[in-house]
Amino acid sequence: MILKYTLLITALIFTACSNNEPTKKHDGKKLLEQKCASCHDLNMPPLLLENEVAPPMMSVSIHVFDFVKPKDESGRIYEAVEFVVDYIKEPSFEKSFCDKGTLEKYGLMPSLKESVTDDEAKAIAKYMFNNYTQKRLSEAMEAKMKYDALPEGEKIALKNNCLGCHRVDKDLVGPSFIKIQNKFATSQNALKQSIKHGSKGEWESSRAVMPAFGQLTNEELETLAKWILTLH
Repeated sequence: MILKYTLLITALIFTACSNNEPTKKHDGKKLLEQKCASCHDLNMPPLLLENEVAPPMMSVSIHVFDFVKPKDESGRIYEAVEFVVDYIKEPSFEKSFCDKGTLEKYGLMPSLKESVTDDEAKAIAKYMFNNYTQKRLSEAMEAKMKYDALPEGEKIALKNNCLGCHRVDKDLVGPSFIKIQNKFATSQNALKQSIKHGSKGEWESSRAVMPAFGQLTNEELETLAKWILTLH
């Protein structure tokens, strides 16, 4: 009798374990890029593209989040996620929260029923509603406004990670921009060539050799060199 109950308990334990195995954890960001980026602009703030085939993901996320009607406000994200899971499998004009003009512009999205599982759809939706928010959009727009206000030369320096090795008035991996400015004060062209072809042995205090930036156009080299030479 004891053996019988022992076997029964063991069987129940293993059955419970097998029924409660953890589901595979999906990467919502990666899935969004794989499954959605071909149609939706994932940038934040969105780019203004003339040939858009679908609304920017930022717009989709905020719009759905605002338009779902949860019984309780604490359930808004849950309801929004459930809406996305259902909608991308069985899209319809009746379900859509889009206005008539948007629907006429983009049309109805194709069903992803055959290419996205429910778990993957949930991961995508959760990532959307946690990352494409009004707060993060405001922060991104503020950062973009600050970036847009920078001198063009500084934008080129940031884009090419020049500030990873240089600071304006402090040596880092390479010499400060002020030291570079002093060295090339009389020749903007010499500075352009140094940036384009790199430098070796030009700075005794430098801990590394600057690589060549031959990918920069002549206009970009001109703008970057001018910015360095006019820093204060």
